[in-house]
Amino acid sequence: MIRVTRDPAPLLRGRWPDVAQGGPGVSAAASEIVADVRSRGDAAVAEYTERFDGVRLQPADFEVTRAEIEEAYTRVPAEKVEALRTAANRLRLIEETRLNGLSFESESEGVTIKCTVRPLRRVGCYVPGGRAAYPSTAVMSVLPAKVAGVAEVIVATPPGRDGKVPDLTLVAADLSGADRVFRVGGAQAIAALAYGTSTIPRVEKIVGPGNAYVTAAKLAVSRDVAIDKPAGPTEILVIADASADPRLVALDLVSQAEHGPGGIAGLVTTSEALATAVQAELSGLLPKIQRSGEVSGVLESGGFILVVDSLDDAARFAEEFAPEHVEVQTERPEEVAIKVTSAGLVLLGPYTPVSSTDYVMGVNHVLPTGGYGKVAGGLTVLDYVKPVSTVAATRVGLEKIRKAVAVLSETEGLPNHGAAVEGRFKE
Repeated sequence: MIRVTRDPAPLLRGRWPDVAQGGPGVSAAASEIVADVRSRGDAAVAEYTERFDGVRLQPADFEVTRAEIEEAYTRVPAEKVEALRTAANRLRLIEETRLNGLSFESESEGVTIKCTVRPLRRVGCYVPGGRAAYPSTAVMSVLPAKVAGVAEVIVATPPGRDGKVPDLTLVAADLSGADRVFRVGGAQAIAALAYGTSTIPRVEKIVGPGNAYVTAAKLAVSRDVAIDKPAGPTEILVIADASADPRLVALDLVSQAEHGPGGIAGLVTTSEALATAVQAELSGLLPKIQRSGEVSGVLESGGFILVVDSLDDAARFAEEFAPEHVEVQTERPEEVAIKVTSAGLVLLGPYTPVSSTDYVMGVNHVLPTGGYGKVAGGLTVLDYVKPVSTVAATRVGLEKIRKAVAVLSETEGLPNHGAAVEGRFKE
């Protein structure tokens, strides 16, 4: 059963910057795969796909064809396609608004500066597979890239035992704007995207969550290609006081625990009574739910209830823990949430459960874990653009800064910098 404690110290160990990414064995294995794929290309990708996914593919079979995508649409019920469209449309609205706020112009004393952003040219989106299909992750990673204006978005995702990509994943990637989809997963997919093969194109950035080997591979290639932040198993931290409904808290802890091994599901509360009530709710709930054994295992290994003296203490713990998701279920959630700045996503009130934001609330579910919330945020259009500024000065504008340039260039021992400016004022 989920443990109760008043000591936060053990819970904070191993969080960023001390977070461990899979251990030395995982890192070594992923690095070996990366090096092999970099050396042998498609042949190595095919061998690792057969070894780890149980599927024998020729390089010509790596890419999913347009016909396969069209066939996938015929097999997916209309209500599921519509649900994916809803998720994509709501996310698009937020990301377009975000993008539009990134461009501005400043004019002062003869100098005009225009600041905007430009998209990356080609990115790779990793969509996990294996035990289950995650079409929502295809939406979350592909759609912001297309909103940003990325010309070519490549999706890599593991094949099933039948050698196919799940229909829902193909539909999600397609309606989000993916340009190409490859049925390749694991560390070998990351290496192929990072360095390119005869079949799989090299990208400028790799984004998306994956298992420990995928994460280790992303870190291994990060000197040669840009990546998003490392992502581990899912995390939820609920901050609650005596006003919270213990049944809703229990449901939300369970919902995130069903993601599987390694997950964290925690409650930090000022109420001993709530802690006891949540334990009771979990005891009654777990025997009745689907995947009960797996959820119970996650709660036993990664679940906790921390009892604190005040909501200020709860907020301070959340700041140090820096989880992927923070739910604030208190009488006045806004007053608590303003104190929590280190989290991938902060959700206020009983009607904003993590499970809703995982799918169609309009925000991204690819979020930092392991305490990276202290230094990183969720995946957005910002991950697919770079800032670019243009400057245009008149003679009067340059003359205004003429003296400052001369002083600073002389100070730094670069007199020809100053001379380049002075030369424009000599008759």
